[in-house]
Amino acid sequence: MATAIVLFTRDLRVHDHPALAAGAKATRVVPAFVFDDAILSSRFNAPNRTGFLVESLTDLHGSLVARGAGLVVRRGDWVAEALQLAHASGAREIHVSDDVSGFARRRLSRLEREGEAAGITVHRHEGVGVVPAGAVAPGGGGHFQVFTPYYRRWLEAPRRMLSETPDRLTLPEGVEPGTIPELRTLSSGDRSPELTPGGETAARARLNGWTRKGLATYGERHDDLPGDATSRISADLHFGCLSPLEIVTTLGGRAGAAPFIRQVCWRDFYHQVLAARPDAAGNDYRPRPGTWNVDDEAFAAWCEGRTGYPVVDAGMRQLTREGFMHNRARMIVASFLTKDLAIDWRRGARHFLDLLIDGDIANNNLNWQWTAGTGTDTNPHRIFNPTVQAKRFDPDGVYVRRYVAELASVDGGSVHDLGPLERAAVGYPEPIVDHHEAIADYKARFAR
Repeated sequence: MATAIVLFTRDLRVHDHPALAAGAKATRVVPAFVFDDAILSSRFNAPNRTGFLVESLTDLHGSLVARGAGLVVRRGDWVAEALQLAHASGAREIHVSDDVSGFARRRLSRLEREGEAAGITVHRHEGVGVVPAGAVAPGGGGHFQVFTPYYRRWLEAPRRMLSETPDRLTLPEGVEPGTIPELRTLSSGDRSPELTPGGETAARARLNGWTRKGLATYGERHDDLPGDATSRISADLHFGCLSPLEIVTTLGGRAGAAPFIRQVCWRDFYHQVLAARPDAAGNDYRPRPGTWNVDDEAFAAWCEGRTGYPVVDAGMRQLTREGFMHNRARMIVASFLTKDLAIDWRRGARHFLDLLIDGDIANNNLNWQWTAGTGTDTNPHRIFNPTVQAKRFDPDGVYVRRYVAELASVDGGSVHDLGPLERAAVGYPEPIVDHHEAIADYKARFAR
């Protein structure tokens, strides 16, 4: 009887899962997840994100048990553990979702090489994006470097059919489901106190609830900082608790869906950029002259939300409290770090990855580069004035008061224009830089 392994990675769901659907055609199936020691020993093993992973795996295990086969869990060298499991179960096939980062691709290539040597065939499947990286390319070859032409082609690109969800899975004899390890055995440090729960069950409920209440007005409200009108499914997409293709297919044509689907496309856009330029995860996509400022004290003030700019501090404190930050706030705080403080975008990107539950190497780092002026944005000196942004997207100061406790007693939009006496009265710091002077310095530093 044929046995296949379905090796889960960041595709932690049972709905629209091409690798699972293909593996389920075998008589016996081993749904497996390997905690990779290479990741657990890196800075990517942050407690917020690893905790979300554990919750998602626990939910996935329950969904698989309901279908007759729980999740088989291993820890160690990802390739060696997968092949050992194939040997122990008699599997001759491994089904796994393809991915885009340099690390993921090297790992998958090694699995294919060593699998072939052991007589095991590795099948890569779609499932991480709406369309695979490279499926949408310019006529002259290469990859799209600008979003808008990519988006036009992406809308017209052919897409696979949604995969059927298996009704029944059978484990081989002698293979027992594993136990999901506790977070404390995987990652050290404290989690943020107000985190979104992980798992496909919670993700589908979150998306369905938001679709009913927020989709129709998404285009007008997605930048509304106090309204918090975004879907909050970024972590669910990162861990694959939701299928991006299922989202686009299901929501397409509904009122308000077009601007939301455009945001989903940004995710695929950055996937194809990183697949073509894996070095862009840590190097400037568009190198430029000039040197970054090294100011550890200013960087610490930014991380801790005490820059003296209320909307910047609110965004950074939201990140610390929730492991999440509103996308408009992300652009504001990233611009402040890289333009007002002229600090290297890589330091900001690493801090985000330390805390974000949706921390994704493609979307996080390439969005940072877009804001910093080293990425795909054709305007390298795009600048977000924090006070202007605050007055536009948080006019009554609700977002600021929600996250900056010192300013809770300050009425209305005046919270964005505090004088020295008002700041002293509530114990809120003076701005660490003057915006206009800082931007003049930035432009001189990176003059072209």
